[in-house]
Amino acid sequence: MSSNDIIVSLDIGTSKVRAIIGEVVNGAINIIGVGSADSQGIRKGAIVDIDQTVQSIRSAVDHAERMVGVQISEVYVGISGNHIALQSSHGVVAVSNEDREIGDDDIERVIQAAKVIPLAPEREIIGVVPNQYVVDGTDQIHDPRSMIGVRLEVEATIVTGTKTAIHNLLRVVEKSGLKVAGLILLSLAAGHLALSKDEKAVGTVLVDIGAGATTIAIFNENNLVATSTLPIGGEFITNDIAYGLRTQADIAEKIKLKFGCAVVEHATPDQVFKVNRIGSNVDKEFSQVDLANIIEPRVQEIFHLIRLEVQRLGFNDLPGGYVLSGGTVSLPGVLNVAQVELASSVRIAVPEFIGVRDPAFTSGVGIIQYASKYLRHAKQSSGVKKLVTTKKASSGQEQKPSAMERFKNWLSEFI
Repeated sequence: MSSNDIIVSLDIGTSKVRAIIGEVVNGAINIIGVGSADSQGIRKGAIVDIDQTVQSIRSAVDHAERMVGVQISEVYVGISGNHIALQSSHGVVAVSNEDREIGDDDIERVIQAAKVIPLAPEREIIGVVPNQYVVDGTDQIHDPRSMIGVRLEVEATIVTGTKTAIHNLLRVVEKSGLKVAGLILLSLAAGHLALSKDEKAVGTVLVDIGAGATTIAIFNENNLVATSTLPIGGEFITNDIAYGLRTQADIAEKIKLKFGCAVVEHATPDQVFKVNRIGSNVDKEFSQVDLANIIEPRVQEIFHLIRLEVQRLGFNDLPGGYVLSGGTVSLPGVLNVAQVELASSVRIAVPEFIGVRDPAFTSGVGIIQYASKYLRHAKQSSGVKKLVTTKKASSGQEQKPSAMERFKNWLSEFI
């Protein structure tokens, strides 16, 4: 990639659509713009209404564009869901250069060779993840470029999905007026950002708990070895609150975000709030303890199901424990419940970038990092056109603020 690129990620979730603009300067990433909009047309992580989803994407992208004065035309899109499957593959080619030096063409050919696998008619390849290269019998090579050899092999993981889900995702993005630069598995992107090299090596479970779905990704020996999606998430907690307090779902969501606590013992009885109940003109008062008594059992159930699913996948007591991401894990007390229910070491992953220091942004920022490191075909500026040009410096004229300064100014409104 060039020394100064712009990469835009699009994370389409059940509750939120997030567009994040990242600037790559000499290999370092700066987050310069963030756009977010309420999701419409998404249920349990799947697209159920094309037009509503298109409007949500446009809102998020417009928000990000206005923040830094750019026009986005190309995005890297995250993909997830229970239709995703992993399949091991092996590719072999002869090194083509006369001097036997391995180049980009050889790597591209061996990756294409690994793609030659039997697939069901309804499935399609999303991407190929090289686990290791082998040069003339020497394995554990991560980048064989410039090495000398005759035979180049790759051990890879093929990521596949159903054509219906893939094409619907591509369709909503393209109908939003955007070009898809590439599809990136969200688990892979989040793992690249959230997990250390050691955690990937010894074995760690990455859990993304969103509003409508929970994605489990297991990394072991530096590779993504298993993934699964459960149809549970933060929406279930909201629905429980709505039912328990006899109120509307949108009110329940606001109450959860403002007063929610996942551990009854940590809740404060003096923290009280009034709720407009369905079928009544009189607001009723509840305490945070009342709310926690509704939330805690559901959070316990979510982590119990996560542990059972990890065991079903054939893994248990991995040394790296569990790493949590996703908007739901921001709820106070979730970490405490997770540590008890999972009976393992647990931590919450938070991106270390200004403006996105929230577990909900882990996947979106991860897409940018993954694209900047591995997708070398990314175009300079990644389809982003500047709307605001800098004025020439002259007497009596001031230069317009840079994208980073505009972003910091926007953040100052919330501080």
